[in-house]
Amino acid sequence: MHYTVSAPGTPIHAAIQLPASKSISNRALILHALAHGKQTPCNLSDCDDTRVMVRALQGNPEHIDIMAAGTAMRFLTAYLSVTPGSRIITGTQRMQQRPIRILVDSLRLLGAKIDYAGQEGFPPLRITGTELQGDEISLAGNVSSQYISALLMMGAVLPKGLRLHLTGSIISRPYINLTLQLIHDFGGRAEWSSENSIIVYPGGYRDVPFTVESDWSAASYWYQILALRGNEERRMKNEESPKGDEHEAVELLGLFPRSYQGDSRGAEIFSRLGVHTEYTDRGVRLTLAGTPVSRLEEDMVDIPDLAQTFVVTCCLMNIPFRFTGLQSLKIKETDRIAALITELQKLGYLVRSEQDSILLWDGERCPAENTPIISTYEDHRMAMAFAPACIVLPQIVIDEPQVVSKSYPAYWEDLKKAGFTISNEQG
Repeated sequence: MHYTVSAPGTPIHAAIQLPASKSISNRALILHALAHGKQTPCNLSDCDDTRVMVRALQGNPEHIDIMAAGTAMRFLTAYLSVTPGSRIITGTQRMQQRPIRILVDSLRLLGAKIDYAGQEGFPPLRITGTELQGDEISLAGNVSSQYISALLMMGAVLPKGLRLHLTGSIISRPYINLTLQLIHDFGGRAEWSSENSIIVYPGGYRDVPFTVESDWSAASYWYQILALRGNEERRMKNEESPKGDEHEAVELLGLFPRSYQGDSRGAEIFSRLGVHTEYTDRGVRLTLAGTPVSRLEEDMVDIPDLAQTFVVTCCLMNIPFRFTGLQSLKIKETDRIAALITELQKLGYLVRSEQDSILLWDGERCPAENTPIISTYEDHRMAMAFAPACIVLPQIVIDEPQVVSKSYPAYWEDLKKAGFTISNEQG
């Protein structure tokens, strides 16, 4: 299936109810389960990743298929290790190619009973829950923060708690801090004991009411839309600084100014691309203000999920960039570094990578395909980051657009509400 997406012909004025944060929802569900809670968290994300987590935690199934949900695979692996019963957890073919040895080895050191049901080092896993007697492990700080978060959340139900030492540089620290904050919200106790060590105290969790915040990662695509619209207005009218009151405005509901989410930093970066953020009692209001920078350099080690948004935006705005700290992109839903390079070349942009952790573009172009079709690689963020390209191009065709259900099921409907035209072609 393909979607052909075309931009509105008039200024955008829309109020968008963003999906709830997948990152917060999935952590809250694990903490709620570890607390044996009766009060289900409110405003849970209505996305694939959260639905599979809910399904896995209900009814005590012996065979758990988490499909393409990486967070569910990592979090449930730790959770099942301390939960009575024997289960097999598996996922899509791509999920069975995503490494999990680091987490499994760490859990085994604590006493977990985990076997590989297929290829060594990868899902599916056979897990028999037991009481873990270990209380101290070391882990490289540059591994996926989901491994670290999975261990931290489980730590509070261990008889002696958990001391976790992270060696080397720590990537995605905001996601670790998000987990620590949520542990606290559910009545647990955890803290950084030094720059590279965390203590999770024993004592478990409490059954508490909890409401999930809207998703700042999803917000990034609306920031992208405003940035591209402003750039087109400047190009068409030769205006250096569009006035937000006279042009585009988007309100994003359910976002907080003091967010737990690291991706909220995207608002500051987009301010350098001409998008102004005003916090309201309902969320944020986005307008156009200022002149975009001529070049953007950013360390994205803490915000890897925004990489696709900014790479595509900068190319389409003709802003050279150098983004570092992207080492986790190769083990996401797809190899996002390779996917971005391939798909942007279809649009005429020659993006390069260095050291498997850097993406850069110096303005080099190549002939674009006449009718490019953007492949999504079973990756929701590829679809959502490329769809706004229709603002710069006459239209854009997105292959397998249904992948957005992983984190933002209403994405295409929300685009329609904002005036975008979307046509559906089977094939």
